Amino acid sequence: MGGRIIAIQLDAAGFIDEGIERVLDTVQERAAVNTLLLDVFWFSRGTSERELAGERYRGHGFRLQAKKLLGGHFGAARSLGLPAPAGADVLRAVAAAAKQRGLRVFATVKDDVPDSLPGRAGLLERDFNGQEAKTTCKRNPRYHSLLAGVLDDLIRDYSVDGIMYMAERQGALTDTLGLRFRGIERGLPGSRTCFCDVCRTTAEKQGIRFDRVLAGFRELERFVAAGRARRRPPDGYYVAFWRLLFRHPELLQWEHFWYEGLRELTRSLYSKVKSANPAVLFGSHIWPNMNMSPVIRAEQDISALTPYHDFLKVAVYHNCGGPRMASYIESVSQTAWGDVPPDELLQFHYRVMGYEEEPYPQVRRTGLKRDFVGRETRRVVEGARGSRTQMLAGIDVDIPVLKADLGAAQPSEASRSTRQDVRTAVRQAFQAGAHGIVVSREYTEMQLENLSGVGDAVRELGLKT
Repeated sequence: MGGRIIAIQLDAAGFIDEGIERVLDTVQERAAVNTLLLDVFWFSRGTSERELAGERYRGHGFRLQAKKLLGGHFGAARSLGLPAPAGADVLRAVAAAAKQRGLRVFATVKDDVPDSLPGRAGLLERDFNGQEAKTTCKRNPRYHSLLAGVLDDLIRDYSVDGIMYMAERQGALTDTLGLRFRGIERGLPGSRTCFCDVCRTTAEKQGIRFDRVLAGFRELERFVAAGRARRRPPDGYYVAFWRLLFRHPELLQWEHFWYEGLRELTRSLYSKVKSANPAVLFGSHIWPNMNMSPVIRAEQDISALTPYHDFLKVAVYHNCGGPRMASYIESVSQTAWGDVPPDELLQFHYRVMGYEEEPYPQVRRTGLKRDFVGRETRRVVEGARGSRTQMLAGIDVDIPVLKADLGAAQPSEASRSTRQDVRTAVRQAFQAGAHGIVVSREYTEMQLENLSGVGDAVRELGLKT
């Protein structure tokens, strides 16, 4: 890869609001950035939006009162027949300006597709009730072909230096159980995915009985619905859950089957990138849920991902991680671990995941502070040891904390980024062996003073970028 990666995630809004040269001056001077990680293909909320109703104004750019998502493709998605937004090919202009400065340009491709895409319905997942979801099926060959076209656009038309695929998703078992932050808000258990015809056909070819899968998930739906209503099973939640698994082992089988589909997709994307241009780097984003759920961590084996990744960006978000951890605990304490009070359940998770953090509910105010970034970075670096895959630590700089994560706490009580806090997190990541960092989530969300903490650490460490 050549030198340390000091990357920052950006969407088109910042460049449009402030001007390309001004944004590039800012991120280079304040954060010593040498790589732009652009949200190129993105059709959902998260990093690809201006602040809504002024909530995310950070003292730079325009104070807007945006009412809807302003995401989409940075440039023209020729393979999809989509024009550049507002007729402006921002990606081409940003890439040209970045190259003149010696900056690398990486593109993030998220797993969402635009509502206006012809034939979109044929790409989407189905829940086990047969209803159409809003998410794409990772096994669908048409979706594979669509992404191949997007990658071809980026490599041949825009000469990007790297591509990162992002899919913050999980299988139907863990999703139904609410093994994720904000899991209580995820809606009806029966809305979990994927059970489409592509998945069914593929599963049956592998000897998986689809009728048994559906039967298991119907029982699981009833179990979770009862837990959310606080109707305790006669033998308790944990015993009842294991009884479900013994009677329906297909539940675990289907979870693993889903992850294998995601891994199959990223393997094909890696091959596509390398066939188009071997010099272009391919990586994936590993979402923060792996820092909360030991079950998700078991499926996201870093060593299994290294053969088809040049890099992995692992989110080690410490400030927002505390409130998110609390919301995760509240979710799972109503399902498989419903017998255990939230304060005890959080301590159990700390023990099995090797954490030493604040108790429940204080953690939603303090964040994950005690050497969390360094410890988690060290763990994933060790997981990739012996491979050529480089590990990039995703650093939390002003990531918004949502009301759903705060519970009874007030927004003013939540742990916030400071320049010193950011500096410490970056130092921890590199001292733990990270090959680079990704300043996250998005430039327009960041206070510029806090962004300067990245540059402080990089220069103090004397890193060659």
